Amino acid sequence: MQKNLNNMKKVYKAHILFTKEQSSFEVFENGYIAVDDGRVVGVANSLAELGCEDAEVVDFGDKLLIPAMNDMHVHAPQVHNQGVAMDLELLPWLQNYTFPEESKYADVAYAERMYRRFLHTQWLFGTMRSVVFGTVHTESTRTLMKLYQEAGMGAMVGKVAMNRNCPDTLSEDVEAYVEGQERLIAEFSDDNALVRPIITPRFVPSCTPELLKACGQLAQKYQLPVQSHLSENTSEIAWVAELEKESTSYGDAYNRYGLFGQTPTIMAHCVWTDGSELDLMKKNQVMVAHCPTSNFNLSSGLAPIRTFLDEGLPIGLGSDISGGHDLNMFRMMVYAIQVSKMHYQIDKSKAFLTLPEIFWIATKSAGSFFGKVGSFEPGYEFDALVIDDSVLHPSEYSLLHRLERFIYLGDDRQILHRFCRGREIREPKEI
Repeated sequence: MQKNLNNMKKVYKAHILFTKEQSSFEVFENGYIAVDDGRVVGVANSLAELGCEDAEVVDFGDKLLIPAMNDMHVHAPQVHNQGVAMDLELLPWLQNYTFPEESKYADVAYAERMYRRFLHTQWLFGTMRSVVFGTVHTESTRTLMKLYQEAGMGAMVGKVAMNRNCPDTLSEDVEAYVEGQERLIAEFSDDNALVRPIITPRFVPSCTPELLKACGQLAQKYQLPVQSHLSENTSEIAWVAELEKESTSYGDAYNRYGLFGQTPTIMAHCVWTDGSELDLMKKNQVMVAHCPTSNFNLSSGLAPIRTFLDEGLPIGLGSDISGGHDLNMFRMMVYAIQVSKMHYQIDKSKAFLTLPEIFWIATKSAGSFFGKVGSFEPGYEFDALVIDDSVLHPSEYSLLHRLERFIYLGDDRQILHRFCRGREIREPKEI
C-alpha cells in the first residue's frame, strides 16, 4: 500500500531549476511541479496553468528543487580504499591496492557491510542513479543489487569479467563468468526495474579474447548495456595495442567484440581519445563517463570534454572511487569545470564549460542512459532533490547564484529530501 501512496499524483512547490537544453536553465521561482505515477506531468508558475487547482500541495517554501544526481562510473567495492594510495599511477595502483581489496568480496558478509556504507554515502550526496562496477563474485554482486532495490535507488550493476593479468582470487574462467552472469540476468530481468544488470568487462588487458567475445554475446542475446574503461592512461593504451594487434584503436578492440555501442554503452575516462577512436564513438553514440578526480589522482590526464560536447557525444560524470576520492557528484561538476579551464589555457578555441552546460551533463545528459531521467520535462521520471541553502546565501543572490553557491560550497546537510522515480528515498541502513 505504501508504494501506491508514493506514486499518487502530487504537486510540489519550490524554486524549481533544471536544464532542458545544455546552454541555459529553466527557472520557476515559487513554481509548481505535478508528479503522477512517478513521472513529471508538468511544471508551471501557478496551479491553474497545471490544471491542478484542487490538488494538495507540498510546499517547500524558499527551498531549491533540482534533478537528482547520477554517478555514471563508480566502483562500489573500492569504498574502503577512498583516499588511499593517491600517489600512484593506474596500473601499480590496481595491482597493489585495488585488486587486494576487491578479493575480499568473496566474503558476502564483508561485501554487505561495505556496500551498505557505500549506498549510504551515495544517498547522503543525493545520487539516485548509478552505473556501478561490482566484482567477479556473483553472490556479492547480487547482494549489491538487492541493497539498491531495498533502498529504492536506481542502478545498473555489473558483475565484473576478468580472467588474465589479475590475481587468481579475481580470475574467473569464461564458462563460470557466463553462468554467474546469466543467474543475475534471470533474477533482475525486468526492463522497467530500477536495478538492472550491465555487462562489465573490466578492461581489455584483464580479459582474454574469448571472454570479451562472451561478454559481447551476452550483451546482444539479452540486449543489455555495456560499461568499461577506455583510453585512461598512456601505459594502458600501449598495453592494449600489444594485446590486440588487429585493432586500430583501444575503442576498436571493444568494437570488434560487440562491446562498443551495439547496445547502449558507457566508457569511463577517454582521456586520450581522439582521431578514429573518437569518430567510432560518435558513430556508435558511446557515452563518456568523465571522472575528473580520478584522472587527477592517478596522473592520467585532462579529458577533452569540450571536444566531446561539440562533437555531440553523450556525456555524464563519474566519481570513480577509489581512483577518485569523492562520492559527491556536485563536486564532480566543479572539478569538470576546472579541467575544462585547464584545456582553455592550452587551446583558447576550446571554451571552458559553463554552469548550465555542466549541470545538463550531470543531470539530463547522464540521465538519458537510464531513459527519461534527469529533467523536469513532462514524461520524465521524478528524480529530485530539495535543497535548503539558507545557511549559504545572502538574500540578494539570484536563484542561479544560490544554486551555483550550493554546488561549490554545499554538502549533504543542505539536502532535505531525495526522490527517485517519484518516491521519497529514506536513509538506507548501515551495518
